[in-house]
Amino acid sequence: MHHVVIHTDGGCRKNPGLGSWAFALETTVNDQVFKKQKSQCYKLTTNNRMELMAVIFALKSLTQRCQIDFHSDSKYVIDGIQKKWAANWKKKGWIKSDRKPAVNIDLWDMLLNQVKQHHISWHWVKGHSGNAGNELCDLLCNQAMDAKKDVKVDEYYEKPALPKDFI
Repeated sequence: MHHVVIHTDGGCRKNPGLGSWAFALETTVNDQVFKKQKSQCYKLTTNNRMELMAVIFALKSLTQRCQIDFHSDSKYVIDGIQKKWAANWKKKGWIKSDRKPAVNIDLWDMLLNQVKQHHISWHWVKGHSGNAGNELCDLLCNQAMDAKKDVKVDEYYEKPALPKDFI
């Protein structure tokens, strides 16, 4: 199983507003280092949705099961997985412990499916604190928002409920 180090970040200018996500991954195969970076800008979204998408798209970019050291500055994402918040929300029909509906369930559901495919060690890093991987992803996010090139629409941003056939 390949070992991969992944850093992600997501952000918005105004929240909600123009947003972007980015990931940077690195692995070594036969003493050769491989790196991949990607970012994407969205017209109208939220910071939490961009943090989730960064993780999802990073995991989707892998072509086989991997051992991953995953680094994110999002407590929302890290706690949602490590503390099993998202898994519990899903078991309860996407209802949180306070009996309110969970948000971003489209993305949490995708993330839960991606996580099952890998062995992941989750690491929270403080944002804007000099962590090279986090700083790189922050830069990629800002470049994507500055360029406003190939801006996507976050289809489920303004849809609080998903179609019945989604779940």
